[in-house]
Amino acid sequence: MKNSLVMRSDFEYIDSVGFIPWDKLRNKTILITGGTGLIGSNLIKAVVFVSKKRNLGIRIAALVRSEEKARKIFEDEADYDGLSFIKGDVTMPMDISGDVDYIIHGASVTSSRSFIEHPVETINTAVDGTRNILEIARKKQVEGVVYLSSMEVYGHPEKGHTVTEDEAAGFDTSSVRNCYPLSKQICESLCSLYAEEYGVNVMTIRLTQTFGPGVDYSDGRVFAEFMRSAIEKRDIVLKTMGETERCYLYTADSVTAILAVLLKGERKGFYNAANPDTYCSIMEMAKLVAEKVANGSIKVSVELADVRKQGYASTLYMMLDVSRLRKLGWEPVTDLEGMYRNMLASVIETEKE
Repeated sequence: MKNSLVMRSDFEYIDSVGFIPWDKLRNKTILITGGTGLIGSNLIKAVVFVSKKRNLGIRIAALVRSEEKARKIFEDEADYDGLSFIKGDVTMPMDISGDVDYIIHGASVTSSRSFIEHPVETINTAVDGTRNILEIARKKQVEGVVYLSSMEVYGHPEKGHTVTEDEAAGFDTSSVRNCYPLSKQICESLCSLYAEEYGVNVMTIRLTQTFGPGVDYSDGRVFAEFMRSAIEKRDIVLKTMGETERCYLYTADSVTAILAVLLKGERKGFYNAANPDTYCSIMEMAKLVAEKVANGSIKVSVELADVRKQGYASTLYMMLDVSRLRKLGWEPVTDLEGMYRNMLASVIETEKE
């Protein structure tokens, strides 16, 4: 899969930010899990781009389940000697040969439908995988680990409340859908325990919903459905009243956030990652896509349906406080309309190839 012009522009931006101390990664090896996912693939592509441009000699070991899929995704990075693939399952103990200096752990079940249909596997993948990665970090005495967590650990804050990293939510353990946020909380606890007991320098970043170039056209999440509607000139039909409100984050902004936490974060630190300027309801986002992204060529309507079986969380209001991440120098730059325009442009360019 060739990198789109939009993605290349994103990589130029990532290279240009002043708050990432790139030189700390010179001649270092980074183990990345979840490398074929949206965030992981953008992260790997960006680091390869910057390493080439700055001659940093960064080595990336990407843990993947399908090497064939990985080679297709990283077609443009095939000539980079520093990128290698480790075929394996994160839930199984593994012996990684050679040095590992940093780890970014992003492997996770992300499909809402899977939370309902495969809740046991959702928790096992999270907990077993995170324990295995932390064991590697402990044995290799790595310089830093970042665990990619989720805003869902905060549960259902009250409308109008801004959530800080010091808050916690309780969950009904009899609810199948709660397997996902509970698994994230357990993994966050594991990270803290490995930091305390074994001195592992591990940080956690709690990401809001993230999208941009690299989103699979068939992605089942609501932002992707809106994207398809805009491209195919189909009206957006909401199955709820679209009352859920949250922030979003652009892929390039998530990459810079992860790298800032990895290289500048505090041990056992927790960091929210979101763009507060994107805060809106699902209905407001649908109207933005219809009116601005699709230039008024489609409309928004509502046909209420029972979406619980699809794994969607109930109505929530999730405004994240990102001041702790901003203290590392990080700033998000792409607004919601820009996120959609870049994602659409990238998809259309890729489809033409």
